[in-house]
Order: sequence, then C-alpha cells, then structure tokens
Amino acid sequence: MLLFLTPALYGFGISITGKEMGIEFTPEYNRIYNGCLTFAASGSLEFNELYTIRGGFSLWNASSAYEVDAATGLKVKLVRHLPLYMYLSYIFNTLPDYETHSHTILPMLGFKGAYAGIALGTNLRFSSFFDEPAIFESILAFEVYVNFYNTERLTIGLRGANFNDFIAGNFGAYYLSLNSTLGITESLFLIGSLDLHQTGSAGLSAEFYGIGFKMGVVLKW
Repeated sequence: MLLFLTPALYGFGISITGKEMGIEFTPEYNRIYNGCLTFAASGSLEFNELYTIRGGFSLWNASSAYEVDAATGLKVKLVRHLPLYMYLSYIFNTLPDYETHSHTILPMLGFKGAYAGIALGTNLRFSSFFDEPAIFESILAFEVYVNFYNTERLTIGLRGANFNDFIAGNFGAYYLSLNSTLGITESLFLIGSLDLHQTGSAGLSAEFYGIGFKMGVVLKW
C-alpha cells in the first residue's frame, strides 16, 4: 500500500522517480521433494533516478517442508550517465520445521547494461542449526547476464548467478535462467523464466536439484 500512497518527496531535493511492485509463482520439479511451489512478492521505490530501495518476501512449500524468506536492499547508481552500480542486500531465510535459519549480507559492485552485465561481491552469511552457535561463511558472489533481444515491449536473455532475490548459496549453488519480459501496456509487464538450480554440495559438480518455470506480473509507474 505504501507504494501507492507515498507522494513525491521534494523536500531536501529528493523526488520519487519510479515505483514497481510484482508477484510471481514458480512451480518446480525438485529431486529431493519432487513437486514444490514458490510464491514471491516484492516492490521498490526509485529516488532521483539514482537510488533504489527494494524489499519483498518469498514462501517455498513442498509436501514435507516449507521455507520463509525475506529480503531488502539498496541499489545506488554511482555515475549518472554510466550503468555502474553498487548493491547492498540483506536476506533472511528460515526452515521452521528443521529449526534452521540464516542471515546474509550481500555487498556487490556491478555493470548493468541494456544487453549485458556483470556483478561481483561477497556473500557474508551467518547460519544456525537446531539452536547451535551460528556458523559464519564468506563466499564469492557473482552474476552475469546477456540479453539477446531488448526493446521496450520485449526482453529475452540468459542469466547465471549463485544467488537470486531471496537466496544466496555457496559458490557452486548456482542458477541458470532463460528470462523474458513482455510489456502489455506502458505500466504492466508479464515476466517468465525457465530456471535450472544446482545445490552446490560438491562445487560445480553438484547433483541436479531442480528445474522450474517462473511466471508473474510486474506493475511500474
């Protein structure tokens, strides 16, 4: 509701230059749980075409377990006329049935162009299991994408990374996605992606984990 009700903030030279909200569903075949489903909702506010605050939550469900994820983050455009960005994200994950949870801080630097981009950073993660002391891990985080086709109405591209909006795994826990965005109107977009996910349990030779199809709706104004 805040995304609809928040007016432009002209005090202190700050104005809202973009708003976005979306929902998405991902049915997935998972090697461990067979069928499972993820629902996610998120929104963002852009200020002065330079700063973007984003947040959302995700619920993953299978027949024998469920996971609750939440994330918030800040994206800063470092140079107004160049697509060079700094990212800082916080991700919370919990599996209540297994008494596990993790807190992740993800600082990154990246170049985000219309047809290609790359980002590198560090996944700083604290994880605890069954009320045991937290375990700290520092892992290289990476993202690279290529858009084969990119217009105002349609974008098709390929993305590889070892994190997504709500989960940041180890170096071998990576995602390979074929993504598309279709503009229905100037404000309403349909999104879809075919996602392949590896667990990373044995580095890049990880066992096959899951394949899913993400579909959703995004509203921008």
